[in-house]
Amino acid sequence: MDLRSLRYFVAVAEERHFGRAAARLHMTQPPLSRAIKQLETDLGATLLDRSPSGVTLTAAGTTLYDEARTLLAGADQARARVAAAAGPGTLTLGTLADSSEPVGIRLAGEFRERHPGVRISVREAGLTDPTTGLRAGLVDVALTRIPFDTTGIRTQVLRSDPMGVVLRADDPLAGRDEVRREELAGRTWFRFPDGTDPQWQAFWSGGVTGGPVVRTVHECLQAVLWNGTVGLAPLVHSFPEGVATVPLAGYPPSRLVVAWREDSTPPLVRSFVELAVRIAGLDGRETPANP
Repeated sequence: MDLRSLRYFVAVAEERHFGRAAARLHMTQPPLSRAIKQLETDLGATLLDRSPSGVTLTAAGTTLYDEARTLLAGADQARARVAAAAGPGTLTLGTLADSSEPVGIRLAGEFRERHPGVRISVREAGLTDPTTGLRAGLVDVALTRIPFDTTGIRTQVLRSDPMGVVLRADDPLAGRDEVRREELAGRTWFRFPDGTDPQWQAFWSGGVTGGPVVRTVHECLQAVLWNGTVGLAPLVHSFPEGVATVPLAGYPPSRLVVAWREDSTPPLVRSFVELAVRIAGLDGRETPANP
């Protein structure tokens, strides 16, 4: 029996439903169900009566709920006292090109309000490392985009953005309302250096090999302007004069995520993730969601 299992149990007990509890905990339902089942096994008692409509607490479950809330409150108080003794703390945020806006602007304000004494440092990574230094231990939490190899890394999707092809403004396709993949056959695409995550490389290169090697958004734009190279970009930002973006039909969206290491989720990281998810949800209700 550990604090994580107790937090899971309290969420289920308060929501009276595994699905709602899983959403509250920002996880899927199967691992939550397994964790509660393991907790019941460890304690040798049935904690919940399950039915198609939800769950109710057994007598043992009611007892554990009261004890768990006391234990968790004590743990939170202990964390607060330790944090106060250690000082305000620091958090290093990794960002990738456009990933800090617009969610990041609102997130920065609310995080500063919640943690006024915390020192924040920001590390902006090139396009060759979608983890922005997370796997290497250079940052604590990241605003980035998937897909990439997430072994040892947890992600929560904040937003999905439709994709477009990046072209020179005088390209015959630049004035189109939409472009299909087959219309780009034979074009030169930019690519990332050898050793770049294969999933990331395949998504942003459109699965096409060859073309100039680029490492930053600026290098991508220069390749388009000088060489007529084509590439992909989320349709959420404007580009400089001479460059155009056209929606790419049938291409999967780019998903903006908050990411953190599975083996390192200190309170500041958990707070950052919670705020990022909440703010993204508010933005999604205020603005029609992208497909």
